[in-house]
Amino acid sequence: LMDGAGGGLELPWAPGGQTAASRGGDPFAEWRRLRANQGDRVSLIRLYAMVAEPRGLAAHELPLAERRALAERAMTVIFPGFQILPGSDRHREPVSVVPYDPAWAGAFRVWRDRLAGRLGRTALRIEHVGSTSVPGLAAKPVIDIQVSVASLHDEDSYVPPCQAAGLQLRSRDHEHRFFRPPAGRPRDVHVHVCAAGSSWERGHLLFRDFLRADRAGQDAYAAMKLQTASRWRDDRMGYTEAKNDLILDLLDQAERWAAARGWTV
Repeated sequence: LMDGAGGGLELPWAPGGQTAASRGGDPFAEWRRLRANQGDRVSLIRLYAMVAEPRGLAAHELPLAERRALAERAMTVIFPGFQILPGSDRHREPVSVVPYDPAWAGAFRVWRDRLAGRLGRTALRIEHVGSTSVPGLAAKPVIDIQVSVASLHDEDSYVPPCQAAGLQLRSRDHEHRFFRPPAGRPRDVHVHVCAAGSSWERGHLLFRDFLRADRAGQDAYAAMKLQTASRWRDDRMGYTEAKNDLILDLLDQAERWAAARGWTV
């Protein structure tokens, strides 16, 4: 899931109370080692903090250009195989979280029908995922759609149809392909193509269904989204990664919820 808090972060202290950065080491190499040892809870925000803290800054106070450069280096660690497609840049829009809009469900149906008409049998599932798919949950006003296909590697079967639907392939990694409207068009939809039966497919559907069923989880997630949107308004990747710890906690709860109810994809 592309969604820790930016404050009160526990830093990886070295012997003597020094971080790798403060003792002249490479914060990125240290962050990468920590992530290899501790897993996904070592988020991009931790890397920001490791660079910022020796300078007396909070993670979100690190200059934006530095955060973007760090995020670019980190993407292939967070998403193995990550590649940006040349010519897919667009103007950077600030992060904005707004109250739930019932019209989002209808917007999804319009896009679902458009995609289904072009993808045909290639699309084994077309699902509304992300925060706009959870009634009552505040969200960025962008519809997230997950398309499941038999083979993620067979790009010829789904990239041209998605392009014909008005989308542009922005990035690829080992688990999914990410499409969005090209520059000059409103950013009103994101489409994520994944392999049917994959952990990517299951994780996003489980997270959606759990939040639809669990009000406490939904409230906690909404509060975090509003807090992080204010702090990371200029940094979309920072906004996503700042929610990392809570999302992992909610996914742990979701797994228990799924086991108790016999939930499956």
